[in-house]
Amino acid sequence: MTCGHLAAAAAGLETAFTIDASRVTFGRGALAEVGTRARELGMTRVVLVTDRQLAALPWLAEVEASLAAAGIEVARFVDVEIEPTAASFEDAARFAIGARADGYISLGGGSVIDTCKAANLLATHPAPLRAYLNAPLGDARAVPGPLRPHLACPTTSGTGSEVTGIAVCGVDANGLHVKTGIASARLRPTEAIIDPRVTATLPAHVVAASGLDVACHAIESFTARAFTARPLTATRPASQGANPWSDLGCLEALRIVARFLVRACRDATDTEAREQMMWAATLAGIAFGNAGVHAPHAMGYAIAGAATVSHGFSCALGMPVVLGATYPAALERHLQIAAVLGEDVRDAIPADGAAILADRFRGLARSIGSPVTLGALGIAPAQHAALVEGTFAQQRLLTNAPFAITRAHLAAWFEALA
Repeated sequence: MTCGHLAAAAAGLETAFTIDASRVTFGRGALAEVGTRARELGMTRVVLVTDRQLAALPWLAEVEASLAAAGIEVARFVDVEIEPTAASFEDAARFAIGARADGYISLGGGSVIDTCKAANLLATHPAPLRAYLNAPLGDARAVPGPLRPHLACPTTSGTGSEVTGIAVCGVDANGLHVKTGIASARLRPTEAIIDPRVTATLPAHVVAASGLDVACHAIESFTARAFTARPLTATRPASQGANPWSDLGCLEALRIVARFLVRACRDATDTEAREQMMWAATLAGIAFGNAGVHAPHAMGYAIAGAATVSHGFSCALGMPVVLGATYPAALERHLQIAAVLGEDVRDAIPADGAAILADRFRGLARSIGSPVTLGALGIAPAQHAALVEGTFAQQRLLTNAPFAITRAHLAAWFEALA
């Protein structure tokens, strides 16, 4: 045990971390394995969750053919909302209950995979959705037992939902419309089948938004408070803080983003860039699924409740101002981020280094079409107070930051983003 671990133990803080991950199959043509994998997991009848746009693409036909060849019955649910709500989660759950399935397959982006997680949970352990939602917007009830096996097949290169135990939806609470979710290791899909061929049909704006989500996952997890700073609890949470395992995935994912994101957005035929972004999404997903994200995602949930904007764009919008604030709190880690993004700020004074790093991230976002101000989304200064409250409600995320975040911090950050 190191001196740091001894000090943590003496202070009643955590001294260990857990590595949780879905089984992952990655590579071109992997969708053909869905039927075999489902059968190996004991599935005989599945709920296949997708959305109406994907239903028109060839990937669904491949998955259904693989399931048919394995002799597995399919009940298809296609009414996923692109930005899920509590109501749409509950609609999927009602379908799943009626389908009487023994397994789940999701084919789609984060909205589809999250909807499948929620349907599996509510069908396996029935309760009002609010019972499982994160506090203070829900009761944060622990998932009482294992879920049915779930094969997740992502079709976007960013959310990482295929390897995390998190499902996010929009809710109305206390006069606010914000995003929140359910976090439990039991929600993590049993296996992820990741076929990078699917990126060929993604529009550039989807690649841009999902790619910035990857960058946010990596940066936030890498700068989250250390796992040894978390109070010791009987049950280790999914967002346990930065740890040696998550650090590896964060830095490699960010390296890939710096090299390939712009290329992937500009040229749909750049197979190398698009496949690399799919791999970066997987790495960052496993990393943040163990470490957790913090303030930019919390701000992004509030922003997405106030304007129509992609999840990755909403999270990326707040990243520059948060980087400026967290830079001195985790200096060495921010220097590593700057180096990966192509900025040498080691010799700069902290204030200058923070500004350079924030500008570098803002420039990356702007170069691929992401909004960089609240005004660009039609959000007026009069709405900032609501954004502060919507963000402050995301305590599961905010307490994962490297320092205590107050309403005053949030107010200043939103003002700077006007």
